Amino acid sequence: MGDLKPYFQLYKKHWFHLTIGSLIGLLTLLASVGLLTVSGWFLSASAVAGLTIARQTFNYMLPGAAVRGLAISRTAGRWGERVITHDATFKLLTDLRVRFFKRMIPLFPRKNATLRDADLLNRITADVEAMDHIYLRLVSPIAQSLIGIVLLSLIVAWFDTASGLWLGTTLIAVMVIWPPLFYKLGKHNGEQLTLTKATLRTTLIDYISAHSELLIYGGENKRYKQFIQQQSKLIEHQFYHARISALASSLLMLVNGVTLLGILYLGLNGYHGEPATPITALIVFAALSSMELLIPIAGAFQFLGQTLTSAKRLNQITEASPEVTFLDDGAQAQPLSSQSLDVQIDNVSFQYSERPVLQQIDLTLPAGSKTALLGKTGCGKSTLAQLLTRSWDCDSGEIVFNGVSLRQIPEDVLRASTSVVSQRVDILNDSLRNNLTIANNKADDEQLADALHKVELSHLLDDTGLEQWLGDGGRQLSGGEKRRIGLARMLLHTGKLVILDEATEGLDKTTEKKMLDLITEHCKNKTALFITHRLSNLHTMDTIVMMESGRIVEQGDFRFLLKQNGRFKRLTEAL
Repeated sequence: MGDLKPYFQLYKKHWFHLTIGSLIGLLTLLASVGLLTVSGWFLSASAVAGLTIARQTFNYMLPGAAVRGLAISRTAGRWGERVITHDATFKLLTDLRVRFFKRMIPLFPRKNATLRDADLLNRITADVEAMDHIYLRLVSPIAQSLIGIVLLSLIVAWFDTASGLWLGTTLIAVMVIWPPLFYKLGKHNGEQLTLTKATLRTTLIDYISAHSELLIYGGENKRYKQFIQQQSKLIEHQFYHARISALASSLLMLVNGVTLLGILYLGLNGYHGEPATPITALIVFAALSSMELLIPIAGAFQFLGQTLTSAKRLNQITEASPEVTFLDDGAQAQPLSSQSLDVQIDNVSFQYSERPVLQQIDLTLPAGSKTALLGKTGCGKSTLAQLLTRSWDCDSGEIVFNGVSLRQIPEDVLRASTSVVSQRVDILNDSLRNNLTIANNKADDEQLADALHKVELSHLLDDTGLEQWLGDGGRQLSGGEKRRIGLARMLLHTGKLVILDEATEGLDKTTEKKMLDLITEHCKNKTALFITHRLSNLHTMDTIVMMESGRIVEQGDFRFLLKQNGRFKRLTEAL
């Protein structure tokens, strides 16, 4: 149960609405019990009065008004309880998702390298939604049932002590026995049900996203069978869960019947030595209505296994410690206030798990310079770029910006100082405006349109203009258009260090030349690092760095490297 502690603590923020909702739920529950109890007494008392002279004095109005009032109260209370409690729960789940995102983002990329996108999506949707069981199916119903049992038992005991004790003892026994019993019965299946749902969603997302490749390479049938197998497992677990629910409900009906028989036996000859009266019917119907108090208990603890498993899956993210931590304030922002950045990479080494990627890298990016980083795929070029943005921290050595260690620069300062165009340009399912303003939220429409014009994407402004919807359900962009959206973001950003990782990959030669000229103009007063395996515009670079197997093997300007007759010259001759 310790896994649920963080989620119980969220109750404090919305305690008022959740408490009000629980109180209304309790009043609704008591209204349901009272409706059946008063109705039973009213029918019996009316029948007795009709057979005696009391029919002339019996007050039919007050009990009738009570029955109608309780019926209205039950209907209104049930609606009000649902509105208030569900609204508060949805706000709690919103807070939980925000908390999950805040804890998840600092973990990327190393901590979450083993987690797939589909699994993370499942955690933030299905696992977070499972947390509503804590409030809607566990805490509130159990508290309401317990208070209702005590009140109902006291009311019955006021009329007859033995009947009140019998009713209270039986109901409390159910409260004590049912939770651990059905938690044990449903725990393992609940865990498997949650994990199977997660696996099924991941399998389905993989199947859909890779459907074209599966068709081309003949792997569709195999993946489809995997999906069907997971679906069959889920149905099996759901069927078992349904059987446990049916067993809990049937046993509750049995207990309610036994309780009712005990009440009938105790009231068979009346109470306190007097003949049976309509009070007997009142107590009998009160015992019958106790089923209303027991129903929430039947399902509450069956879901606990699922909830605990979801909580553990969420805690794997929210309680993990990020390997990269930033300063909390902007105390070191001042040293980076110059117009450009001087970057020193001193004896930097880095490895993934046990595999070395970078080994003793020494490199200087002078302020305002343009450096090209060349090498085969997997030699460590992109990893070096990620170290410059602190996606990871180097295992040894140090990176320094304008004399300040990268570890001493606050995150907001670092992000404002670096512009990155990565190999993969992500397009949000959002408007064209919002896809651009993530680079600069202060940019006006004129600046956004100008950036699009410079990267030759003015046609995206046709029809709805900047309100053009991109992504799912909107305009689909080609690979080249996505690249140029990334370049447009670079133009809008004010970073003094520009890192371009294969920024023109996939563009035709004419467009590539235009974009390279645009990048050169934009980076005129900035420090720029071009990561590429192509030779375009290399003669304009101040420094060209050749990497191989995580090491720098050659370094110099274009003419110098050609004279060396080394790897760079052989590369130019080969291409």
